[in-house]
Amino acid sequence: MDYNDDATLDTSGVQDTRGGGGGFGGRGVAFGGGGLGVVGVIIYLVVSLAGGGGGSAGQLLGQLGQDGQPATVDNSKIKSECHTGKDADQHLECAVVADIDSIQDYWTGALPALGKSYEPVPTVRFTGQVQTGCGAADSGAGPFYCPADDKVYIDLSFYNDIESQFQASGGAFVDAYVLAHEYGHHVQDLLGTEAKVRTRQGPTSDSVRLELQADCYAGVWAKHATQPGPQGQPPLVSSIDQTDIDNALEVAGHIGDDWIQKNLGNGQINQKAFTHGSGAQRRKWFTTGYSTGNPRACDTFGTDNLG
Repeated sequence: MDYNDDATLDTSGVQDTRGGGGGFGGRGVAFGGGGLGVVGVIIYLVVSLAGGGGGSAGQLLGQLGQDGQPATVDNSKIKSECHTGKDADQHLECAVVADIDSIQDYWTGALPALGKSYEPVPTVRFTGQVQTGCGAADSGAGPFYCPADDKVYIDLSFYNDIESQFQASGGAFVDAYVLAHEYGHHVQDLLGTEAKVRTRQGPTSDSVRLELQADCYAGVWAKHATQPGPQGQPPLVSSIDQTDIDNALEVAGHIGDDWIQKNLGNGQINQKAFTHGSGAQRRKWFTTGYSTGNPRACDTFGTDNLG
């Protein structure tokens, strides 16, 4: 994936807290974490976070805290370095800005057709640990969206985990796919989909359907990423090739419940514990979004055939 050298970046979509500490506390848990960061005992907490599990996970995470102070936002470094798409091609930090701009530009133009206006939300970048409106989390939880404060959270070290832990190919498009999935959860929040989730585990649970739909929404964004923005502005992304798509599909397969359970868990696959869907399902629904470019094709709640 390449970025448009002349496109202007808007850094307001990022809140950089990496120099601000950021303690733990609060209550509740985030949903849509992707089941991505699996580190030792955190594996259970990740499943609870990702599936919107009970408060016990949030309480356990809270015990990991240090100073209990909220993180401080300092965007000065990003603002000084990230101006155009050319910067995004050269610096990961600027690529994240471009990804967020592109994803939110798409949904700003597309969501009214689904009956809602899009409301932009920031991505909070943190290191190690962070306090959120959904409670406490650390980098082991992977990227996630918190509906309580309408923010996406990510420790960029996760991009390295894609290759080191999940044994998949990374790259600029894979990084963008991760963020597009989390913003898909924000779209679900705006549409009221998340509020209807009741069942949290199992191969056909609402939680699995929610995650597969977010994958599909990520594919929809990718289909439109190289098109002009809602106001006719040049696209942030200039090109996406088949290798980019293949790498995203590989990652989608490796963040499926079955792959995680087999390779990062106890080696046994237990469908009753699924919260995100199998790797094959995640590949299917990303492909559905990408091939159709239509968010209405992402109705995972209206089908008995999840793949």
